[in-house]
Amino acid sequence: MANVKTVLDQWSVKDLEDNSSISVLVEGCTELGNNSQPGVQIMCMGHFVTYEPNIVEQWAYKAGKEGASEYLLEDKSWTYHEDQYVKYFLVLGSPLKARITVKTRSSKPNTREYDLPFEV
Repeated sequence: MANVKTVLDQWSVKDLEDNSSISVLVEGCTELGNNSQPGVQIMCMGHFVTYEPNIVEQWAYKAGKEGASEYLLEDKSWTYHEDQYVKYFLVLGSPLKARITVKTRSSKPNTREYDLPFEV
């Protein structure tokens, strides 16, 4: 069966400093990862972050070791500047959630969460 992608959300955050914007596309997918399981994929600034059961299980384990209820995906996030960034998180609980926070130089942080279609 082919992977079927469904757009869950699409939004952008404008930067009034230079009239640019950071766009986000969130898709629900029927087949992600090595086991072809349903999941969520977020695309922002040309990068994809895939929330599928295998990697989410590892992230949840690392969050548990730290005693955290949310886990910042440091290697996936764009955090080189304090005044503009894109941060990806795994939020533990039931249901598990994918969280993205986008901030431009002229905006407040914009955060959205998406339920993951699986448990680990």
